[in-house]
Amino acid sequence: MILERLTVVNYKNIAEADLELSPKMNCLVGRNGMGKTNLLDTVYYLSFCRSATNPIDSQVIRHGEDYCVVQGRYREPRIREKELEVFCGLKRGVRKQVKMNGKAYQRYSEHVGTIPLVMISPSDAELISGGSDERRRFMDVAISQFDKEYLTQLIRYEKALTQRNVLLKAETEPDPEVMALFEEAMAEAGALIYERRKAFTEAFTPLFQDIYGQISQNHETVTLTYTSHGDRGDLLPLIRSGREKERILGYSIHGTHKDDLLMQLGGYPMKREGSQGQNKTFLTSLKLAQFEFLRRTSNTTPLLLLDDIFDRLDASRVEQIVHLVASDRFGQIFITDVNRGNMDRILASAGGDYKLFSVEKGEITLL
Repeated sequence: MILERLTVVNYKNIAEADLELSPKMNCLVGRNGMGKTNLLDTVYYLSFCRSATNPIDSQVIRHGEDYCVVQGRYREPRIREKELEVFCGLKRGVRKQVKMNGKAYQRYSEHVGTIPLVMISPSDAELISGGSDERRRFMDVAISQFDKEYLTQLIRYEKALTQRNVLLKAETEPDPEVMALFEEAMAEAGALIYERRKAFTEAFTPLFQDIYGQISQNHETVTLTYTSHGDRGDLLPLIRSGREKERILGYSIHGTHKDDLLMQLGGYPMKREGSQGQNKTFLTSLKLAQFEFLRRTSNTTPLLLLDDIFDRLDASRVEQIVHLVASDRFGQIFITDVNRGNMDRILASAGGDYKLFSVEKGEITLL
């Protein structure tokens, strides 16, 4: 998929932008805090109907304004006549609108996967240092972009879990029949979630290890291991078994919402073992492998957003990443950096079509 034109009004510190984009390489140069990441976030929003960094929609509206708009015109290179217009509009106090070719979605989840996208950013560090919820989110974002049934069951599971937790926190004893309904929904949806996460990890891990080996020049070995309560068999009796203890705790302790993706370097936890450069290599490899996985499983080449990825990497690893992203296996790329020299190296390696933009206090200028 190619984003040909991007229009932005009142998104974070970007008052207005109307950009014609390169189908291959779009480079954004500017000092920290000028709006480079905000512009990438608008592209992310058009794929996922939400910000990558702000969980509350109203937080993306520019200070002092009542609304914001992000609009993109896309083209599918494999089908010349196929064009998509995606519109996302937000107004304070009003439900946001997401439209495809002028038709509004009833559920935002219907749009996810239409324009597959992978973003690499400094916040990815939470995948290693953060809790298991960050690693589950990584799996969920990857799988949801090619598996609609997975996303449907994930939403169903989260709703049932939330409702069950409300009952567990109630002062009065929950109705056992109502509790049973939520538990059955969790178990049914959780079974599919478990199977799809397990299959994803098995197919994804070799891709990840191959890319990590290329960037590190095979100096280290890495592994990913999926762990889940689903490994024990039927989820329903397990979920039901915790009721008495969970009434004291006020939340559910069994289910796929406790799944994790164990990350190891040389057989030891990445969180304790990895240097800053190794962690950055690990995270970059995860996301580039996610891109490759989506490219193989979806009907289009995903967009790739690279936000300040060269920080804390030695010269040899930077060179390997540049070599990878400049190859023909990647489609349209958006990349930010404070260092013009890094951009020049990438452009020299990639050749072909590109556009270079300067970002200064939310204003984007073609160089």
